[in-house]
Amino acid sequence: MDTQTEGHVQMLSSDLEKLVRERVDAYLQEKEAEKAQRTPKLAIIATKGTLDWAYPPLILATTAAALGWDVGIFFTFYGLNIIHKEKSKHLSVAPLGNPAMPMPVPNIIGAIPGMTAMGTQVMKRMFKSHHVASIDELMEMAIESGVKLWPCGMTMDVFGYKQEDFIEGIQETCGATHFIVYAKDADVSLFI
Repeated sequence: MDTQTEGHVQMLSSDLEKLVRERVDAYLQEKEAEKAQRTPKLAIIATKGTLDWAYPPLILATTAAALGWDVGIFFTFYGLNIIHKEKSKHLSVAPLGNPAMPMPVPNIIGAIPGMTAMGTQVMKRMFKSHHVASIDELMEMAIESGVKLWPCGMTMDVFGYKQEDFIEGIQETCGATHFIVYAKDADVSLFI
């Protein structure tokens, strides 16, 4: 190749590189602008049905909703207790085998009848004394702020639950597929 042709090739290569860079930069700016206009989304899977495990999904969901996020919680397995009309009234925390309890309880003490009730009352008092909303209050806030609360259909079938067994204000029963479609483009996904 002669010198003049090599010069044209280098100039074309440089022009092409500049054009590609401009197009990529424009595309990235467009995507950033779209992202800035899009409502952020939080997807939570709640699997535990005890008092201490009911707080995290509800606190995170209500906080995100207060910040303007689109929020959905998929309640599966024992997490269904949190939205069950009757079981939600009796959420408890067992001191037996729970090394994270604020006051360590030897397993033998935790096995004594009444210790779960006592541990539950201690935790409720601690939350109340620190002005933390109750589970009922958090649930009300979640519903009022538009948090989607989905009971897992498969788990309902396994446990023999019906839609009417759950509190007012939740979404219709859904399956894993429905929740995965919701969660696929979530900005944050949490398994609790």
